[in-house]
Amino acid sequence: MNQQWLKARQTKYAAYAAVYVLVVITIFAITNVLANRYNRSHDFTANKRYTLSDQTAKIVKGLKQDATITYFDQTTHFSQAKDLLDRYANLSPKVHVQYVDPDRNPQVARDANIRNYGTTVVQVGLKKEDATGMTEQGITGAFIRDLKDTTRTVCFVGGSGERQIDDADRNGFSQFNELLAKDNYQTKAISLLQAADVPGDCTVLVVAGPVRDYLQPEVDAIKKYVEGGGHALLMLDPPLKMGKDPIADNDALTAVIQSWGVTLDKDLILDMNPIGQVAGLGPQVALVTTYTPHAIVAEMKGTATGFPLSRSLEIKSGDKTQVDKLFDSSPTSLATTKLSSPSVNPNDPQNKRGPLTLAAAGTYDTDPPNVQGRFVVVGGSSWAANSFITFNGNSDFALNAVNWLSADEDLISIRPKEQEDRRVTLTQAQMNGVRLFSQFGLPLAVVFVGVSVWWRRR
Repeated sequence: MNQQWLKARQTKYAAYAAVYVLVVITIFAITNVLANRYNRSHDFTANKRYTLSDQTAKIVKGLKQDATITYFDQTTHFSQAKDLLDRYANLSPKVHVQYVDPDRNPQVARDANIRNYGTTVVQVGLKKEDATGMTEQGITGAFIRDLKDTTRTVCFVGGSGERQIDDADRNGFSQFNELLAKDNYQTKAISLLQAADVPGDCTVLVVAGPVRDYLQPEVDAIKKYVEGGGHALLMLDPPLKMGKDPIADNDALTAVIQSWGVTLDKDLILDMNPIGQVAGLGPQVALVTTYTPHAIVAEMKGTATGFPLSRSLEIKSGDKTQVDKLFDSSPTSLATTKLSSPSVNPNDPQNKRGPLTLAAAGTYDTDPPNVQGRFVVVGGSSWAANSFITFNGNSDFALNAVNWLSADEDLISIRPKEQEDRRVTLTQAQMNGVRLFSQFGLPLAVVFVGVSVWWRRR
């Protein structure tokens, strides 16, 4: 009787079903355990919208002490911040995330001086900073301000037609100024004409495309600053002699830079690379896609940069200087020395052929030897202007150069990008088509398939 029961069809089906249920339960249990222990996600969006940048990962993974991110908002709005903040927590076990409702915990909000919903506070050790917004830029910026105790000031030289940090026109540097502020730099404009000396609080000195010649006292001040252990970013445009504002040769300043091992040639680079033309760039924009292993550009592999209206450089290390190339123009580029005419003959045998050096970085050994001057020379300044600094990796190169000059190598990386607006715009006719298809087309298709199956079985 027992053997017949064991051989019964119902018994076999019940056993099979029990085994299947146990297998499914086991799979779900193992999956949940692994999911809780190993938190992994994959971002398949085109612009990596849900992936934190390399710079954020470098800063967070390099934390030496515990950090706490506290989000203050109403409980029903916690979900708005959870996705982004969880990404920070997943980067390092030293990052802890807290959610506080100011209405339910008014004393905690009062102690943190919280006045608005949606405020995020980042604390590293004993130092606290408010994020400028619920974005990666805002939160990572708060981390940087927590970690950087000293005030760092970038001084922009003015008085000879240089690009200005308060100029919001296409040729101005207002966007560069904003990017520096996000990296916790202070900026100010200075004049070397009033006092021929670089202020002592300048961490980095920037010379951005002077149109007129520097006077000798200005040149001497820059020379004294770098050779005394200062750090300078020097962007000198080619001395074009056409248009209403011809650019001066600035021989006195270029002579000092040459004494450090960087010769600025009096030419204009034209890039005949067809890839640049596909990207909508003219030949006056030198396209760069490969870089040297130098710290400024080592992490920019695979990132393109563009340098409009630039000149070529020649580098050579000296007794007190060590000069390294950062990148070249493409092999299809050329440089013309005819700077008075807008027309250029690409086949002119006097043209220099690429690749041509566009930027270089160097160090100057001072006395005492434990102090070292640093300088970065770029053969143009238009690449950092408002009209072009948003081109691919230009902003990364600009900030990386300043980070290296200020000895903040830990900040050198690819920074958070603004989220792209990828919305789909439909005409009224297209919207009507989508509505008719979803309201009538799909339901009718389901009904048709159902009737077809019923008729076939019948």
